[in-house]
Amino acid sequence: MPERLEGSRSVSAQPVAAGSHAQETPRPVGITKGPGEQIHQYTFISRDREQALKNGEYVYYELSLGNAENGSSASASATRQILGRILKRVPVQLYPDTFLAEPEIPPSQVAAMVGYDDAANELFELHVAIMGYYDETLGSFVNPWIPPPSGRPIYLADNALLARVLSKRQPAAIGAARIGSLLTRQDGAVPVVLDVKELVSTHLAIIASTGSGKSYLASVIIEELMQPNNKACVLIVDPHGEYNTLDQIANLPEFRAGSGRNAYQARVQVYQHDQVKVRISSLMLGDLRYLLPDLTEKQHYLLGRAYGRVTRGSKGKPWTAEDLKRAVSEAGKEDAEEEQDNSSTIGALRWKITSRLQENTFVFDDFQHLDLGEIFRPGQCTVLQLNEIDDRDQQVIVATLLRRLNKARMDTERGKVHAGDESHLPYPVFLLLEEAHHFAPAGGDVITTGILKQILSEGRKFGIGVGLISQRPGKLDADVLSQCLTQCIMRIVNEVDQHSVATAIEGVGRDLLGNLPALSKGQVIVAGGAVNTPVLCRVRSRLTPHGGESKDAPDLWQKHFSDGTQEARRRDAAILYTDDKPFSIYKS
Repeated sequence: MPERLEGSRSVSAQPVAAGSHAQETPRPVGITKGPGEQIHQYTFISRDREQALKNGEYVYYELSLGNAENGSSASASATRQILGRILKRVPVQLYPDTFLAEPEIPPSQVAAMVGYDDAANELFELHVAIMGYYDETLGSFVNPWIPPPSGRPIYLADNALLARVLSKRQPAAIGAARIGSLLTRQDGAVPVVLDVKELVSTHLAIIASTGSGKSYLASVIIEELMQPNNKACVLIVDPHGEYNTLDQIANLPEFRAGSGRNAYQARVQVYQHDQVKVRISSLMLGDLRYLLPDLTEKQHYLLGRAYGRVTRGSKGKPWTAEDLKRAVSEAGKEDAEEEQDNSSTIGALRWKITSRLQENTFVFDDFQHLDLGEIFRPGQCTVLQLNEIDDRDQQVIVATLLRRLNKARMDTERGKVHAGDESHLPYPVFLLLEEAHHFAPAGGDVITTGILKQILSEGRKFGIGVGLISQRPGKLDADVLSQCLTQCIMRIVNEVDQHSVATAIEGVGRDLLGNLPALSKGQVIVAGGAVNTPVLCRVRSRLTPHGGESKDAPDLWQKHFSDGTQEARRRDAAILYTDDKPFSIYKS
């Protein structure tokens, strides 16, 4: 095949460097062959001597819109670059099989001996999915609805074109979050930038197997949200204590801007597990039944009556565990007047309330709870560390917090509360929920599922964005996952989880999902509302230290036997002597 290709435009014999601003005409990398396997696909043939046409790479052909849409002459039409993504690379001409018969002799030597020009005869057929041309007015890709004719030159999209059309925002712009760069290009050459407005209004899902870097990616997104071009209001529910290193944000210049009265400094507030309190009067009847296990039918009935009595009597003011126990006794006595002996039921229920709510002062409190005005502030990232708290209590903490947040935003937007009210919250918020499958499990119904579904379906109207992180999408409620319209999907090996992602997430093409097992750590498929089209992304390095690294077990085992460690253990285990006799702390 000649170096120059015939077409409607002049061509250059020299390749154009990626990202170059020179006015050189790009060199075609192939020629269209015909339609592909699907209606919006086509194939082209290329030698690809530079090995540039990888799976997932972007190419384009040129189309005269006047010809395509109106049937007018080419001279009166505008030329558009119709972008497409390579789906598959199939060799159509390689070494003859006889060249491969001797393992000890490289086929290139055989080719040289017989005068075979392997470079000239190696051809590939590339299958391409048509994305269309990017219309800046519409802010999206427009499909031409016709595949290219045979013989049309195909060009490799340059970095500048991809940087302009793949992301909705440009780096450092207001509402932009640069999470990395295009995986198929040199690191940093084509930034991948999320649209924060779409991200926080239509919700986010980060799905990956354990150890694939999902908490690392989540922290990168948080870093972007806390920079001066966003100044976001963020809350992280952290069941494993992995996000405390974000407090280093306060020491980095990237999170500061301006001076004087207009100065900005991002803040990070970390709440330890013993600082997370739930006021008992914020519990609903369902919460109480969830917290008090193994209730009998009579206890369920009596608890319902007592709850109604105490909430009606409080008239909206906080009530305590003692108030609830008193209501249990009073409701039980009313039944006794109807000749029912409830003494054992009353005693058992009061004991359960005491042991679960009053003796468990670690979480539940008569008067204290998280102040919405303190944990939700623009320019502040609040981290709730729930490690050391059991799963059931974690679910109740999140359920009560979500209900209070939802009501506060609804009442504020509707003008029912005003500045100074406890539930006044006059700005949008973004909540990141780690281990989301614990709070909305598939096939189950825990106390958080209902309010989480409500916020995911209605939160956009009231300025509540949710980000869900899970390592097991197969164990996450499918309705909850499908409500997240921006998806970041990292390596997933489990076939059940791959199937769950494919069925619950519509915005990711099947061809991209086929890459899931092949992704490496820190590589992610980004799709949905926050980008113009699904992209393969290499996650950028964090600005703050990562707190979720795996333990290096062999290194720790080696240190156990090091001289210094063994000597320290001997000192700690040394027997205390008194009056030249061994002393045991177990003896009186």
